[in-house]
Amino acid sequence: MNTATAMARKRPVNLTLSEAVVAQAKQFTNNLSATTESLLADYVAAQQKTHAMRRQAADACAQDWNTVHATLGSFADEHAAL
Repeated sequence: MNTATAMARKRPVNLTLSEAVVAQAKQFTNNLSATTESLLADYVAAQQKTHAMRRQAADACAQDWNTVHATLGSFADEHAAL
């Protein structure tokens, strides 16, 4: 967790978690809130990265299609409108 996240304003939230998982997690951390926040921040960062990669792939696909269209024209250009 970075310093900005650690210094961010906190607010209580309600979570429903498995009692067994919470009991096991408490064996490894004495601050379940901080651990949960850290894991959630990692998850959000991974989702943002995935979203950005998908956007880049879509932008590249659109650019490729625009290049094909500029080079060859549109298939519809060969057909008269009804």
